Amino acid sequence: MKLYEQLADSLSSRIEQGFYQSGDKLPSIRNLSQQHGVSISTVQEAYRLIEERGLARPRPKSGYYVSTQRGLPPLPSTDQVLQKPLQVSQWSHVLHMFNRPDNDLITWLSVALPWLESTTLRPLQNTLSDLSRRVGLRGLAYDRLNGAEELRRQLARVAIDAGCQLTPDDIIITTGCQEALSITLRTIAGPGDIIAIESPGFFGALQAIEASGLKALEIPCHPEHGMSMEALELALEQWPVKAILTTPTFNNPAGHTLTDENKQRMLTLATQYDIPIIEDDIYGDLAYSYPRPRAIKSWDTEGRVIYCTSTSKTMAPGLRVGWVAPGRYLQQVMHMKYITSMSSTTLPQLAVAEFIAQGGYERHLRRVRAHYQHNRDRMQDWVSRYLPAGTRASNPQGGFVLWVELSQQIDANKLNERCQARGVNVAPGTLFTAGKKYRNFIRLNYAQPPTAEIEQAVQIVGEEVQMMMDQD
Repeated sequence: MKLYEQLADSLSSRIEQGFYQSGDKLPSIRNLSQQHGVSISTVQEAYRLIEERGLARPRPKSGYYVSTQRGLPPLPSTDQVLQKPLQVSQWSHVLHMFNRPDNDLITWLSVALPWLESTTLRPLQNTLSDLSRRVGLRGLAYDRLNGAEELRRQLARVAIDAGCQLTPDDIIITTGCQEALSITLRTIAGPGDIIAIESPGFFGALQAIEASGLKALEIPCHPEHGMSMEALELALEQWPVKAILTTPTFNNPAGHTLTDENKQRMLTLATQYDIPIIEDDIYGDLAYSYPRPRAIKSWDTEGRVIYCTSTSKTMAPGLRVGWVAPGRYLQQVMHMKYITSMSSTTLPQLAVAEFIAQGGYERHLRRVRAHYQHNRDRMQDWVSRYLPAGTRASNPQGGFVLWVELSQQIDANKLNERCQARGVNVAPGTLFTAGKKYRNFIRLNYAQPPTAEIEQAVQIVGEEVQMMMDQD
C-alpha cells in the first residue's frame, strides 16, 4: 500500500468513526505533512482519494471539510394544487412568536436572526460608536426623504454583484425590508386585490398583504428550483393578479432558488400581463458560492421590478436599514415612504455606508457565508441523525434557515408547545401560508455556531416528534 493510501485510510477511519463529524474542517495539508513527516504532494494525493470516496470535499481557499452528501435527508415534498386567493389571518401566531419570553434557558431555533457575534462586525460597531461625535447634529436631524446619499451610492455599488445597474437616485432607504415590502404593496394595490406569492412564503410578506387588505394567491414551488412557472401562468390566466411578490433567491423558509431561465420567464409573464414584480432579495448576498445568483431586477429594462432588500440578514436587524429600487414606481413609493415614516434613522445609514466603503461588508460576507454553509451541513446531519426516519429537509445554497417536513401525523404547533416545555422553540410551518398547509413542517435557524446546546435542542425536537408518532 502506498504512503498516500495509508494516510487516506487513516483519515477515512477517523471520519467514519465520528472523530471528525459532518461539516468539520479537516487538518490543513501543511499540518498533516508536518505531523506525519510526508511530502505536501503525498497529503494532496491522500485528500484526492478521500474526496473520491465521498468523505470530504474541498472549499476554495479554505481547505477540506467532511462531506455530508451521503447523509442528506430527502428534499421536502410540494403541494402542486393551485388554490384560490385567500385572506391572510395568521397575525396571532406571528405575534405569539415575537412576544417570546426573555428566557436565556430557551434555545431559539425559530427566529431567523443572523450571526451577530462575528468579529467582522466589530468595525461596524466601532463606527456606530464614533459617528455621533464625528457628524454632530446631522445624526439627530432628518436626512433626505430617499435616504443618505452616501449610503445610496454604496448600495448602488453593492447591487452590481446581483447584476443590477442602479444609480443612487434609483434607491429609497427604508426602515428594514419589511417597510420596503409594505409601502410597495400599498403603492401598487388596494383592498381586495390579489397578490401572487410563493408557497411556502415569508410570513412578514403575508402580514404586509393582510395589513393592506389584499388577498394572497399561493403558487406551488419546487423544493430546489422555486416557484412553478406553469402554475404561475395558470394563475395569471385565471385570476386578476395585481402583482407577483417573490423571494426568488434563497427563499425563506424553503431555501430554494429560481434558475436564471425561470427568473427571466417570470419577468416575461409579468410583462405579458402588465403587472409588477416585487422582488425580495434579502438573502441574496448570503450565497455560499461566488458569484451570487442574479436578481430578477438585473434583466428589467422597463422598471417593472421593484427590488427590496436590507441589512437585517447580512449584517444586523437592529440597524433597521433597508432599501427599495422601485423602478417606474419611484415617485409613488417615495410618497408612501413619506406618509409612513418620513425618513429613516440617520446614524445607522451613515455607519452602513462607511462599513461598505471601507471594505468591511465584503470581508463580513466572506466570513459568514462560510460559517452558514458549515452550519447548514451540521444541521442537516443532526436532522438526519436525531429526527425519525422519513423526515425531509431542504438543501439551501445560501442563507441560514432549514425547512423540515415531518410525518403527516405531526401537528407542528403542538410540537412547538411540547418543545418549549423542554426549553426549545421552533417555527411551525403554518406561519408560512395563508391557507391550512404545512401543518407538519417546521423551520429551523442555523445561523449560530453549532454548539452542543443546539445539537441537544435538535435532539429534543426529534424525541418529541418520535413520542408524538408513538402516541398516535
